[in-house]
Amino acid sequence: MNRLQRLLRGGLLAAGVSLQLLLDPLSAAHAAAVGDLLERPAQMSIRASSAVILAVANAGSRLVAVGESGTVLLSDDNGRTWRQAGSVPASVALTGVQFVSAETGWAIGHAGVVLRTDDGGDTWTRQLDGRQIGPLAIEEARQLQASGDAGGRLMRDAELLAADGPDKPLLGLYFADARHGWVVGAYGLALETEDGGRTWRTIMSRIPNTGARHLYSVFSTADGLLVAGEQGRLFASSDGGHDFSTIESGYAGTWFGGMPLGKARLLFFGLRGNAWAQEADGRWRQLDVGQAATLTAGLRLDDGHYLLVDEGGRLYRGATDGERLSAAGAAPVAGVSGLVRAADGALILASMRGPYRLEPGSLNGGAQ
Repeated sequence: MNRLQRLLRGGLLAAGVSLQLLLDPLSAAHAAAVGDLLERPAQMSIRASSAVILAVANAGSRLVAVGESGTVLLSDDNGRTWRQAGSVPASVALTGVQFVSAETGWAIGHAGVVLRTDDGGDTWTRQLDGRQIGPLAIEEARQLQASGDAGGRLMRDAELLAADGPDKPLLGLYFADARHGWVVGAYGLALETEDGGRTWRTIMSRIPNTGARHLYSVFSTADGLLVAGEQGRLFASSDGGHDFSTIESGYAGTWFGGMPLGKARLLFFGLRGNAWAQEADGRWRQLDVGQAATLTAGLRLDDGHYLLVDEGGRLYRGATDGERLSAAGAAPVAGVSGLVRAADGALILASMRGPYRLEPGSLNGGAQ
């Protein structure tokens, strides 16, 4: 079993996603095989709309979903029908997607891939891959050493990254605008760009992530950036990603994501139904979900409430000042790993069976 397989079987991807479906293209993967997937464009398929989808995003009124084998799907009718993007330059699994306008967006994935589109997702270009990340990490270590900082351990880790080849899954991204963005992933990978992805630099030395734990999510708050990862790792930056400090939550399990709730409050969610809120005064309290299924994605609603979804497609609704999440309905799909709202109010879920549309008005408890 190679390093990527061990990583995936160890729970790197959001729980509930079919690991076997994601492992199939890489079941005999070596660095050379992963390189082949990097160079092989995604193939057109009549079954693309039922591919494993790992993330979905709004691109203006369009919806863009990404998933296994470089699959990118587009919908211009609020998720009722989907078509495959015309040009995707890699066949690796894509794990995240975000747009800063109707035209410009990025997707990330396995093998350190970062893709950019400027036509709403129809065509994509590769801006970064795992073959470049090791050398970028070595450059970061060299700069630290040149400035007099202790970069020995960082250099050793960077050299290992470079020697390991392109097997470097990216799992979370956030772009503040068309120029400034961050991506995070396995083994504590963290990079930033200040020119829209044309150039990247590693920022692992800025994050006090002892043991290089996997990082799953990066997002913005009123105070700056937050990064969430495994074994309770949370890191905050209030200076645009220049420096990060550790947030102690008291929860030692994996976080898959989080979101601001307003009034300086934050919500994080993860394994075994864990959902925790941090209050404005820094105190933490666990929210009662009522079940132990892994929570994989969240969404703020226009009315100030929010939704969480678990791996089985069950949705939970919460008020920003409430202590309990109430059941809000379910979709008949498994392996849910993302959700967004379509322009007509429908909820679109990323799932093992492709993107799934929940009609407006189909949820309980007023979560509309």
